[in-house]
Amino acid sequence: MSSSSSAITKTAIVSSVAVSCSQHGPVRVPAGRFSATASRRALPARSGGGAADSLHPAAIEGDGMRRYVIGFGAAAAVAVLVAALLPTLRDDAPARPGPDAPYRDAGLPVDRRVDDLMARMSPADKIGQMTQAERNVVAGDPALVTRWRLGSVLSGGGSVPSPNTPEAWVDQVNTLQRAALDTPLGIPLIYGIDAVHGHGNAHGATVFPHNVGLGASRDPELVRRVYRATGEEMRATGIPWNFAPCVCVGRDERWGRTKESFGEDPALVTKMTTAIDGLRDAGVLATVKHFAGDGDTGYGTGDSEYAIDQGVTVTSREDFNRIDLAPYAAAVREHDVQSVMPSYSSVDWTEDGTGNPVKMHASRELITGTLKGDLGFDGFVISDFEAIHQIPDPDGAGEAGEPTAAQVRIGVNAGTDMFMEPKTAPRFQDLLTAEVDAGRVSMERIDDAVRRILRVKFQIGLFEKPYASLDRLGEVGSAAHRAIGREAVARSQVLLKNAGDALPLRPDARIYVAGRNAADLGNQAGGWTIDWQGRSGDIIPGSTVLDGIREVAPGATVTHSPDASAPIDAEVGVVVVGETPYAEGFGDVGGKVCPWCPAAQKETKSLTLQPADRTVVGKVCAAVATCVVLLVSGRPQVITDQLGEIDALVASWLPGSEGAGVADVLFGRQPFTGRLPLSWPRTVAQVPVNVGDAVYEPLFPYGWGLRTGASRGSALDAARDAAQKRAAAGRAPAGWQRRIAEADLAAGAGREKEALSLLRQVATG
Repeated sequence: MSSSSSAITKTAIVSSVAVSCSQHGPVRVPAGRFSATASRRALPARSGGGAADSLHPAAIEGDGMRRYVIGFGAAAAVAVLVAALLPTLRDDAPARPGPDAPYRDAGLPVDRRVDDLMARMSPADKIGQMTQAERNVVAGDPALVTRWRLGSVLSGGGSVPSPNTPEAWVDQVNTLQRAALDTPLGIPLIYGIDAVHGHGNAHGATVFPHNVGLGASRDPELVRRVYRATGEEMRATGIPWNFAPCVCVGRDERWGRTKESFGEDPALVTKMTTAIDGLRDAGVLATVKHFAGDGDTGYGTGDSEYAIDQGVTVTSREDFNRIDLAPYAAAVREHDVQSVMPSYSSVDWTEDGTGNPVKMHASRELITGTLKGDLGFDGFVISDFEAIHQIPDPDGAGEAGEPTAAQVRIGVNAGTDMFMEPKTAPRFQDLLTAEVDAGRVSMERIDDAVRRILRVKFQIGLFEKPYASLDRLGEVGSAAHRAIGREAVARSQVLLKNAGDALPLRPDARIYVAGRNAADLGNQAGGWTIDWQGRSGDIIPGSTVLDGIREVAPGATVTHSPDASAPIDAEVGVVVVGETPYAEGFGDVGGKVCPWCPAAQKETKSLTLQPADRTVVGKVCAAVATCVVLLVSGRPQVITDQLGEIDALVASWLPGSEGAGVADVLFGRQPFTGRLPLSWPRTVAQVPVNVGDAVYEPLFPYGWGLRTGASRGSALDAARDAAQKRAAAGRAPAGWQRRIAEADLAAGAGREKEALSLLRQVATG
């Protein structure tokens, strides 16, 4: 073929092609669209060395399906034969539709717009919509978004623009969006991020308490407001899709993601699915995760690195539906959630004979049958980060870090619609197209997935408003949002012990503040803050617990000594101890430590205080008249053997950026009203311990929470106060833990008479 060409009528859309070149022999040409005006394609270096050639496609001929002859520019003066690896991809590039195309008409019903757009899409367009790549891969070359026709881009934990400012976020998202709109059909991408406790990746954002603290508030409306504020800050930085909330039911505190759970009871978690509505109020697409059972896996069943995370849930279908599936049913049926993320974990059905666990991403029974079928979910399913790579491949392992054909096939056929392939998007597209061509994945399955994705994009207005505005930057970390955060912190505090009414403190007291978590915003915020695993230190703006004490009690005399090395001359000691940051996997008790994290975060995770923390508690409590210990942690910490030294014990969870909310309850500005969303174990050996267990004797039961300002409240509050007072004095009847926990369950279900009866049995028994 001549290197000069007449008019071109076709383009070849290929993912990767083998080229037989008379000058250079076999070479491989990168993925892309070949046409007279296509961007240059670099050839690999010659076998003899030297710079790579560039392809300047001049003409394309062939049968439109499998083989093309491409003429190069005059400088190359060669002809090559291209064998497309993706033969089902049509070579007819869709013409760019005009503004009057029906799918561009916002006045038409969504389904009609979807129908019109899908009729114009090639298989390459469709598979592109099913593909999500990571920001780090495409930010340096946004043209990859166009070339791969990506449906989505994500920021993983710690994947942020430089500088990490709201303006930079907006600029980054808009740059990638322009690349998406540069495709022939101009389908906008949807940008997603894990904003699990506020928009924590963005510096300057409000960081709210992790879900375990919000569960302690028992307030679905507060949760809705927290997630609305989160969504508003996301939208201000250009991001319309949140991989949150986590609606797992946390059943074992050794799990490193316990902090992401609202609690151990499915009814409580179900109530907190108002988070979906809060995000929707802000114009953000919510994702409930991780479907399903990730909080119910058995210790020791985790993957090769982790002790329990990504493990196996051994259960019956009946128990699975009752415990693990319940929040998802509410999310779909009551809150119309439009995005669901499966879990890395597996399920092993007892009625089928254990020993054959199925990865959730491979479970057609649960994704297609239960979620999309029984529950009627009509949104789309997004995989977790490279999650299909963990699906067992019957043909053996493939290349490290890449999916295999079997993993792609199984994942798609199980019912996942969009695939989080952060670094391997082209490989995923190659494999999926080949599977479609071979008939192992049907075009009907592809069309179903794409229809679901497009429907959501139309619903949230991406086609009308694809770009972010700089007009809302002031919402990031706004005073209004920080006020919500401070309120949420105060409402989440659980007063576990209050001997002699040690709390609230006098605002003019002499106070000795100690412990490594008293003045550390990173420890206070926990994982998923700026970095994936979080980081100790002043990594975000906000107020520490120490800052809050000084603000709320300006008349107090405050001495601060993190390790209690300074002389102690005070009436009151406030010791703030607990955990350092972690996220999934590396937060598992007894599991692998984070290899790249700072030294403080490399300590082996446990359910007991670190030796240095125990030393500080003992030293301060022995030297003051009133000793208050605050546990800043994502889960209960076993402290039974030191409880006698402590006058007041508070579960502060992971408050986030607004530590002053802790001081609000310490000094009585706000009452203590929080109640335990998790049973607090007496010993490590007792774990797991959950309400409803045949033997149930935790140190503090589910629903426990002493109140201050107890003269106010309902009859139920008064009955709970009386029952807890008797239990705290050691005068409650046997089985009091079960009664208090069951009373909380009954009250949550609206059975107040039953709750009152159970509490009165404790108070008078």
